[in-house]
Amino acid sequence: FFNDGKRRIDFVLVYEDESKNASEKKGSVMRRRKLVYVKVHMPFEVLCTYAEVLHIKLPIQPNDLAQQSSAYNCFTRHFYPSEDVIAKEPDFFTAPFRKDQLKCFCVKDREQFFTPAVRSRMAYYILSRAPYDIKGSVKKFGISKLLDGGVYKAAYPLHDSRFNVKSKEPDCPNERFLLYNEWAHPKSFYKMQPLDLIRKYFGEKIGIYFAWLGFYTVMLTLAAAVGLGCFIYGYTTRESSTWSKEVCDPQIGGEIIMCPQCDQICPYWRLNTTCESSKRLCIFDNYGTLVFAIFMSVWVTLFLEFWKRYQAELEHDWDTVEFLQQEEQLRPEYEAKCVYERVNPVTQVCVSLYAAPLFRCIHLSCGITSVVGVIVYRLAMFINFSAKLRTDLKYTKELEPFKEYVTPQMATSITASIISLIIIMILNNFYEKVAIWITDFELPRTKTEYENSLTLKMFLFQFVNYYSSCFYIAFFKGKVVGYPGQPVYWFGAFRNEECDPGGCLTELTTQLSIIMTGKAVWNNIQEVLLWVKNLIFRHCTQVGSEKVIPRWEQDYQLQPIGKLGLFYEYLEMVIQFGFVTLFVASFPLAPLLALFNNLCEIRVDAWKFTTQSRRVVPEKAQDIGAWQPILQGVAILAVATNAAIIAFTSDMIPRLVYYWAISVSPHSDGSNHTMTGFINSSLSVFNITDFNGNSNPNVDTLYRDFRNPPNHPNQYEYSIHYWHVIAAKLAFMIVVEHIVYFTKFMLSYMIPDVPEALKEQIKRERYLTQVILHETNIKHFKELMKPVADNLQDEIEESELNLRL
Repeated sequence: FFNDGKRRIDFVLVYEDESKNASEKKGSVMRRRKLVYVKVHMPFEVLCTYAEVLHIKLPIQPNDLAQQSSAYNCFTRHFYPSEDVIAKEPDFFTAPFRKDQLKCFCVKDREQFFTPAVRSRMAYYILSRAPYDIKGSVKKFGISKLLDGGVYKAAYPLHDSRFNVKSKEPDCPNERFLLYNEWAHPKSFYKMQPLDLIRKYFGEKIGIYFAWLGFYTVMLTLAAAVGLGCFIYGYTTRESSTWSKEVCDPQIGGEIIMCPQCDQICPYWRLNTTCESSKRLCIFDNYGTLVFAIFMSVWVTLFLEFWKRYQAELEHDWDTVEFLQQEEQLRPEYEAKCVYERVNPVTQVCVSLYAAPLFRCIHLSCGITSVVGVIVYRLAMFINFSAKLRTDLKYTKELEPFKEYVTPQMATSITASIISLIIIMILNNFYEKVAIWITDFELPRTKTEYENSLTLKMFLFQFVNYYSSCFYIAFFKGKVVGYPGQPVYWFGAFRNEECDPGGCLTELTTQLSIIMTGKAVWNNIQEVLLWVKNLIFRHCTQVGSEKVIPRWEQDYQLQPIGKLGLFYEYLEMVIQFGFVTLFVASFPLAPLLALFNNLCEIRVDAWKFTTQSRRVVPEKAQDIGAWQPILQGVAILAVATNAAIIAFTSDMIPRLVYYWAISVSPHSDGSNHTMTGFINSSLSVFNITDFNGNSNPNVDTLYRDFRNPPNHPNQYEYSIHYWHVIAAKLAFMIVVEHIVYFTKFMLSYMIPDVPEALKEQIKRERYLTQVILHETNIKHFKELMKPVADNLQDEIEESELNLRL
């Protein structure tokens, strides 16, 4: 408050005052920079005016409808903070505020009628539209432009108290203190989030983000449990797998000599040297993985559909069901370049345009072309770099000390994945600048258009950056390699990379685990660096104890929230969502890693918002915005990628073809379906005399493929067995895709976005609100007309007059 203890400080502006002091010793002019804090207060009349402008909903009467409870609430209520600590928010019938109907609303105390979050939101609305310079027809306005120009150093609303010490002032709600203790503190890691208090303190936009993150984490619990069960099943059955038994058997795998995997320097090797990697492969390449992949396709549909329902409940509870989005003001960057005008068909007011529609299409086309060009270049360079990198790493002398502990294939996979992770982190900053540059070039009109355009570009760049290595390993590596006598070369010099003897699935699992874990660790390191940066800044600027430093100076020492706000928080979670869904068929533990990360992420973000950052300007929001269709797109793509991983990356389909077709007559002498002999059926014979000059073998060798043997009329061409397997893979992918897509469609159709009970409650509340407003208006009209009726009664003496109002 101000010194009078009555007027609330709704907003603070900070600028530097440079005063000149004469220095007698040096005979020069010294500049002393002093921070000046401008404190803004919103009078009640101004609040009423802008509450009507912004269509803010305010309480008119306590809600006396019975609240619906469910068995789920009875279970989760034990995990919520105690109501003795965080009191439950009272429920009211609300209506858009109208200044001429002030008596219709529950105004017990004028100073408490508008919450601090609403007050600061209206203050920022005024500041963002206040003109400060007019030159001819050019009008400059908005605190944002003054901040960008350095005129003001900061602009922010105030926290209500210190986060770790409860205020002794009797009227202080101590909401920041409560949020820290019951939400951000590590001791509360198992508790549900106090979403109503988060929304009240930070606004609906941050509230809806943490609601989505919490809901996503709860749903991950189910996926993590099933994924862990799938992993345990694969781990316990790895020894009994026919594949691993035959590979590890000295009489089978020990007698099979395999072709070199590169030219000149690569040695021959026996199949049983890959015994341990074959066992690891069986952990993930089993029938449980197929079931889990289908389960995850259904899970992601249930997650998105139930999130829509939960979001509808939040819209109702937070009064954003009928949120009227005001027509946004033009961005200052856009308005500065406006040269055209047109009439708005809604308001019939002339509005400024930067360019005619044709030029806007050219700008947009250039932006799209730039995005596609960067993506294609990134993919081409990655494929070449990856093949060369893995070849160099595989035979470098630095790996020799590790030969006793890991195989060359494992060492290659791990080191290449770590280097890929480092490159991904380095390129993140580059892609961010490119996305911002392209979006600025397009010059969107409003902030919402700017954020949506930047969201799409950043996601596309990050999609390519994070997932390109996984897509390469899953769908391109080892697919076009030729055969030992005639390998395929890139640009005539680089031999195309082959999969490990056990297949590419193990390498894909390694890549996923390292990128997911490394990304989470790096993000937490950044949060720690933010904390260290805050400590250093406070130490350099603090002149006394926090007990004597005013609240506005303490808040200035905190870190500001960037222009994009929650953009990077959403981006981080959506990228993680892609790892959990797109490649889960190769790594069932991905949901479990994501669950552990999110449990930490919720508390770290809460800690950051409550202790390390200035209080954000509250914003209204109904949903998670442009991220919703992105999540739906990822969910649709995940069905195709998982089906393709099972069909083309794993060995499940070749095993099924062998079990049901090749192991019995007429392809075999046996009459019972069996997996015995699958190893030999998956290998092809190569005549050593057919090697080219790049290799010089001395023994007969085999290689993994389905090709005709030497001396066959079509030697080294694909055999009929190969085409049977390809047909089975395509049939499997098509059938599974259609079944899963049909299931997803039926679930989406059967689960309504808004619960029927909630629809009825919304209609009921809307009706009662209209009745209350109508009765209040009639009552108010009677009170206004009563003096007039009394005067008429006194002046008119006719007894037959019966005035009824």
